[in-house]
Amino acid sequence: MCKLLNISAKEFNYSDNDNDNGDFNSDPEDFDVCKGKNCVFYLDECCSLPANITEEEEDDDDDDDDDDDGIIDLYVHGFSLTFSLFFLVAVIAPNIPALYEAHFGVPMAGAVINPVNIRLNASTVAFLLEHSSSSVVMVDQEFFPLAEEALKIWQEKKKSSFKPPLLIVIADESCDPKALKYALGRGAIEYEKFLETGDPEFAWKPPQDEWHSISLGYTSGTTASPKGVVLHHRGAYLMSLSGALVWGMNEGAIYLWTLPMFHCNGWCYTWTLAAVCGTNICLRQAITIVDSITFSFYKLVAHFTYSFSLTMFIAFIQVTAKAVYSAIAKHGVTHFCAAPVVLNTIVNASPDETIVPLPRVVHVMTAGAAPPPPVLFAMSQCGFRVTHTYGLSETYGPSTVCAWKPEWDSLPQETQARLNARQGIRYIGLEGLNIVNTQNMIPVPADGTTVGEIVMRGNAVMKGYLKNPKANAEAFANGWFHSGDLGIKHPDGYIEIKDRSKDIIISGGENISSVEIENSLYLHPVVLEASVVARPDERWGESPCAFVTLKPGVNKSNEQRLAEDIMKFCRSKMPAYSVPKSVVFGPLPKTSTGKVQKHLLRAKAKEMGPLKMSRLKPPVDQLVDLPDVLPVNRFCAAGCPVLLLDDSFFGDPQTSSTL
Repeated sequence: MCKLLNISAKEFNYSDNDNDNGDFNSDPEDFDVCKGKNCVFYLDECCSLPANITEEEEDDDDDDDDDDDGIIDLYVHGFSLTFSLFFLVAVIAPNIPALYEAHFGVPMAGAVINPVNIRLNASTVAFLLEHSSSSVVMVDQEFFPLAEEALKIWQEKKKSSFKPPLLIVIADESCDPKALKYALGRGAIEYEKFLETGDPEFAWKPPQDEWHSISLGYTSGTTASPKGVVLHHRGAYLMSLSGALVWGMNEGAIYLWTLPMFHCNGWCYTWTLAAVCGTNICLRQAITIVDSITFSFYKLVAHFTYSFSLTMFIAFIQVTAKAVYSAIAKHGVTHFCAAPVVLNTIVNASPDETIVPLPRVVHVMTAGAAPPPPVLFAMSQCGFRVTHTYGLSETYGPSTVCAWKPEWDSLPQETQARLNARQGIRYIGLEGLNIVNTQNMIPVPADGTTVGEIVMRGNAVMKGYLKNPKANAEAFANGWFHSGDLGIKHPDGYIEIKDRSKDIIISGGENISSVEIENSLYLHPVVLEASVVARPDERWGESPCAFVTLKPGVNKSNEQRLAEDIMKFCRSKMPAYSVPKSVVFGPLPKTSTGKVQKHLLRAKAKEMGPLKMSRLKPPVDQLVDLPDVLPVNRFCAAGCPVLLLDDSFFGDPQTSSTL
């Protein structure tokens, strides 16, 4: 691949003088740029270290020197075809070795990798492929129907100007062989066959400039319209090393891939694991255990929960507590990353799915949403050591860490959990982090109460949004990247998120933090998950509306009493104006990385209509009068003051997104 793709794609390497995009990391000439280092060099460094051999590997007859053939073949692959200068490789796959290999092979070939969210629907994938001008599409055989449908949509839109990308299918013995046969019959090239045509004599060349792009990722978050986030080699190198430093990840770490690699390149741990010569345990639905490259890949029984939509070609994948504990027991897992929703699943697992006590300390990094202190406390009770981080796709994943202080050791565990729920201080690879008044960009005082917007800048911030100058201008106003998150700075310098700017609820002139209400709701014994949004209110303008998922086994026969009990509980924890005035029971719509899609909840709260002249303590009957626009739900009991939603109500979180 390197022979053909030794390129510098303008679309992914724009400079300050490019008025259409803009570099936003300053001109490389303004920095003392070390052009001799980037994260793809980790491969060579890792190969010089002793490989981590697991028990299953010891029976393998292959020489260790061949372990890295997947990556070596991928990056030296010589095409006989000619492609345009603007080259991007989209990879549609779950957590499998081939996706990990691509994180080295593609950039070593001089191209840009775009790991695609496998939970997107075909129309959204088509948008991403067209928007990024993908020249190659690598797809796991299970998701070939998704890729095929997306390409059809793209072709129908472009008509005669459509240039089909090279289509490579990744085979998997655990999947139906008919799927692979179908893909090959549709003109796809099998991945291993593709690698066999590589040129072992071709020497790869590192990027000519650290500012060349390494990855393109699309935001999913809590908004509906995806934006293409362009990342560069310099940032990936710095943040992959920073990730090891802040976590204390040493040589020989055994990492469980519960976090999707397609999310911020697995928070840069795709590259970190190579730097520390770690072992990768890849979770997917495969049951086989196979040897792969130097980093000791293993496909593991994931115990994923599956549900398929034949019309949208979507697979819902949920990491279970049983899968996590199984990997800890069988493979000696030392580290894994997960969104708070996964932690919540672990702490609420049934006793027959858990291991108590844990055989060793297991380090867990969480980010993606503000974790409720009760969940952090429960994780510590289970024996996990949780590191709380915060970041965005635009900052290569986590870019702040709630660094543990020795003086916290003597505090009650509940207090420790509350302190650890803060977003903390900046990563060593992030130059600038502050909380400012957006009207004048003056930093807020470190008083723990004054709210401002969290802003960042430096090498650990993206190059910009692809083909979106308007979004770039807004995001980088006044020389800082604006996160859109509102927070406070404590006297010890640690920052804490209070809410997204668009999630603040303004009720009767009072600014209400939805996060604070959610944290209180998580303390209620029947609440599994909670999310709070604004609902129109005739008297107060807006009032809090709580969407709640109940824990398994909770008696749901009297939803009215449950709602009353939850509101009564909230009144004991917060000011009266912050108490939710309405409660909605049901599953929360989420992205594939566990973020609650509040834009869907806000839309549903708006459809519910305004509360009629609500008081601080509204009578229950005010919650019964829901507008006719709400769909009839078969789980709703007559006279119920709350709305129950079943799994089909929202469907897959991504199918409702509009482009």
